[in-house]
Formats: sequence, structure tokens, C-alpha cells
Amino acid sequence: MKNKLSHKLGAQTRAIHAGEGVRHGVGAPVGTPICRTSTFTFSSTAEMKLWAEGKSKAYIYTRYGNPTLAVAEEKIAALEGAEAAVCTASGMAAISCALLGALKCGDEMITTGQVYGGSYRLMRDVFPDMGIKVHQVGTDLAGIEKLANSRTKVLYVETPTNPTVRLVDLRKAVDFAKKHKLISIIDNTFATPVLQQPLALGYDMVVHSATKGLAGHSDVIAGAVAGNKRWMERIQHMVIYLGGSMDPEAAFLLNRGIKTLALRVKRQGENALAVAKFLEKHPKVARVHYPGLASHPDHQLAKRQMRGFGSMMAFDLKGGLPAARRFCDRVRLFLLAASLGGVESLVVLPAYTSHYNMSAQELAQAGVAPGCVRVSIGIEDSEDLMADLRQALA
Repeated sequence: MKNKLSHKLGAQTRAIHAGEGVRHGVGAPVGTPICRTSTFTFSSTAEMKLWAEGKSKAYIYTRYGNPTLAVAEEKIAALEGAEAAVCTASGMAAISCALLGALKCGDEMITTGQVYGGSYRLMRDVFPDMGIKVHQVGTDLAGIEKLANSRTKVLYVETPTNPTVRLVDLRKAVDFAKKHKLISIIDNTFATPVLQQPLALGYDMVVHSATKGLAGHSDVIAGAVAGNKRWMERIQHMVIYLGGSMDPEAAFLLNRGIKTLALRVKRQGENALAVAKFLEKHPKVARVHYPGLASHPDHQLAKRQMRGFGSMMAFDLKGGLPAARRFCDRVRLFLLAASLGGVESLVVLPAYTSHYNMSAQELAQAGVAPGCVRVSIGIEDSEDLMADLRQALA
């Protein structure tokens, strides 16, 4: 039996209690059990026949579903205000299953040009071979009306964007999708459902690299898609057919991480604003990309549509790539590593990681300057973080 919780409860309460079994009574586990099995038994062939006919919700094989995964899915659905969610083996599995669940050969889609590099390369390198045409638009959505036609099926946006943390107007984008009867999909990885809930505005699906903020401890690869039950049944079948299913051990780690999500997001946001203000005043920094700063072009939009400014930022060094490399080689408390959203603070060069194998023109379109450093802020003491930045920039 699961705890059915109201979406009206606070985010931290839902993160802890949603999806868990009954935890009152003698011997009830407080922690989430790991169902470490590949397959499940039936008591009779009659029961198996019911499952095959779609008349039974019994578990049969972990690629099709697992009790530990179900807990994570209920937590994510509760946090996003969704009817259901589906966990996947990685963020890219979530993104690819969501898009391939909505598109077929001959279809077209519109995406903002500034998206995670893996998403960009999927659309640039794989989709054309599948007969799917991709149109790009800026984060301001200027000229988007000219891109829609009878073959357009999907609008895909990411906000805040990776790595320069630009914002897309959530309402403007979803209103365009509704006007043209498009399936609207949004990557909510940077914001997490603590800071924004796009489904409440009418988006069809939300995707996450749950590796990042949701899990939050840099120890698991995971993804998730959330939306209404009809779409999630479609996505579940895509995961089953394409094989991008989550392992129960990963689901356990994801469940554990989600339980502290709201606390981590709050502390990371406080640290990030302090660090961004410090960097903005530093003489060797040309520009800081953080929506919490009044200088950010989307600052007012962030104040309207987000409940905080998040843990992600980027900054451009005046000395270009050589200066950015020297800085990354000198940090001591910050770790030079890809990924984001964990409790430890990280720095990385997008040109060598998330946005590798992209031309100078593509990097410029993504807003990635030669001296761009992406920063993921953790939960350390902000004074220590700034001291490390100070010595690395010296």
C-alpha cells in the first residue's frame, strides 16, 4: 500500500513521503527497500494470462517496472504535479524516449537552439537519419510563428539553459504550442520542480536528467519523464522497447536524494547568488551568466516564473580559453568535473564537455564564449567557495 499524498502539501513533505509504503506499525521500514530482482513470479498461468491481456498491474520483469522504481516515479510525479512519471536509465534516455514517443518519420519539431549538448547532438546527428526535421529558435522565441507548419508536431524547450542559464518565457512557449496543437516538452533539469512546475502551465511532458539535482549526490545516472497518464503509458512503452530502463539500485539512490531536494536547492541558490555577486565584481571576469543578477537579460523573467534562481551559472574570463583553462587547473575546493546539481561545487569548460564536437558557429549560437566556465554550486560554506575562486583567479 502506498501513501497517496495531496499535491497541496509542501515540496519537501512530498519529497520525503510520496510513493512510500505504509511506515506505521511494528517492523515497518523507514527507509525505501530495494527490490533487487530481474524477474517476478506468478502463482498461476491464469494470472500470467491476465498480465498479457493488460488486465493486471502485476510486476513481471524489471525492464517493465519494479517496486523501487515505482516509489521514485510517484515522488517525481508528486513534485511536478503530474498524473504519473516514468524513470529511465539516464537523462538522455528520458529525452530520447519522450521525443521518439511523440515523433515519427516525416515529422518536424521546433527547439530552442540553446539546449544541453547531448540533446543538441541527438537532434543534429540522429534525427535527420530518422526522417525528423528540426528547426531552431532563440530563447526569446523571435520568429517562431514562421517555423510552424502542418508537419510540426513538437515544441521542445529547455529553461534555464545549459550552460549560459538563459530563460524561455514558459507561458509564451506553451501558448504557441497550444495554438498550433503541438506536443510541448520541457527539460526542467536546471530548475528542478522546486523552482518551477511547467505542467501546471499546460506543458505535456517534463524531462529530467535525474542524475543532477533530483538525485543530488553525484553517485547515480538516472532520468525521468512526467506528465499525464496517457503520455506516460506511451513513454513507458518506449522505455520497454528501447531498453532504457532504470536499475533498482539507481532508483534507491534517486529516492534517497529526492528526500533532501528542497533543502539542497535552497542552500545551493543562496550560495550561487553570493558567488555570482563576487564574480561580477572581479576584474578578470568579463561577464557572469546568472539569472539572480540584475545584469542578466532574463532577470525579470526569472523573478516572474521561478521560485528562486537555482544553483547553475557560467562566467566568461577576459583572457579567453587559455585563461579559462588556467583557472580550472588552479581550483582546489571546486572540482574539475562534468555533471551538476550535486552537493559539491564543480567547474567545467563546456567546449570540452557538454558542448564538445560543436563548431565555433554552433558554440556562439549556444552562447558559449571561448573563455566560458560553467559552475555548479554545491552546499559548502559560501565564504570558502569564494576564497577558492579568489586564489584560482589571482
